Amino acid sequence: MKVSTLGLDLAKNVFQVHGVDDEGNVTVRRQLRRQQMFSFFSELPPCLIGLEACGTSHYWARELAARGHDVRIIPPSYVKPYVRRGKNDAADAEAICEAVGRPNMRFVPVKSEDQQAALMQHKARELLIRQQNMLVNALRSHMAEMGMVAAQGRERLDRIVDVIMEEEDESLPALARASLRPLVAMLQANEAAIDDIDRAIKAAHKENEVSQRLASIPGVGVLTASAIAATVPDPSFFKSGREFAAWLGLVPRQNSSGGKERLGRISKQGNRYLRKLLVIGATSMLSVVRRKSSRQADWAKRLLERKPTRLVTIAMANKAARIAWALMTKKETYRTTAIATAA
Repeated sequence: MKVSTLGLDLAKNVFQVHGVDDEGNVTVRRQLRRQQMFSFFSELPPCLIGLEACGTSHYWARELAARGHDVRIIPPSYVKPYVRRGKNDAADAEAICEAVGRPNMRFVPVKSEDQQAALMQHKARELLIRQQNMLVNALRSHMAEMGMVAAQGRERLDRIVDVIMEEEDESLPALARASLRPLVAMLQANEAAIDDIDRAIKAAHKENEVSQRLASIPGVGVLTASAIAATVPDPSFFKSGREFAAWLGLVPRQNSSGGKERLGRISKQGNRYLRKLLVIGATSMLSVVRRKSSRQADWAKRLLERKPTRLVTIAMANKAARIAWALMTKKETYRTTAIATAA
């Protein structure tokens, strides 16, 4: 069996394979069970294998690369145009096989186990924060039914928590207190877990040279720096800082035709988490640049004179993304004069 290019549609237990030779003739089209995967690809001569980006694609990319294959991960949106008709595993595998051979196709960098573990910290933290907000809102709404309200902010909730936990306080019925105490316990455990993850992220940041360089950028903190370092294993994967910013969805969506350039809102494609962190950092920096006088601050002030605040925030996030790419590529630390010129 001679295979030069192979498309692999991933799943939990059933996998679909579609392979072609150098002339494009189909040489293999079959299903594989999970327990057959390692034996099949160990016996297969080294070839180009395309995978569609998903939750398990990085694991399988590492395993197949260890067996001598050239593995490429393709974003799902780039595979979809090659699906001819219908939606099934065989059609998806054929589309992946077709897409991976395109000369101008863009691929997803394969992450190592350590990089995936670092990103799991961020994902777990995001989940815990969402749960924290749900618990806080539930406690506020339940206590409001009893006529007890608290001002905005997590620290203002402690007054309500004290009422729930105080046995001798008669302003709250015993049945309501018994119902709300588990929520308070979950909230406290949730906050303790978030603090543990924050300490772990900071400890990993101190040992990561790339993360420390990124944290030197104004508006980029430990959380953002560690997330970028884990998400982008190879910055040379992007040709320029603009391409990196476009990958994060921080460039305007184009709808140009007939020589007329029409730019809309940002595309919001790519990594939503990194884009959110960069925008939050730029928003916090905006209040600082209004009081400071520097090259970057003066640029932001001039932009504020003629553009809305939110647009300036996005522009600052775009600039931070470009600077981050430059620092990762050149292996340098942020310097105001040098980076301002390069960006």
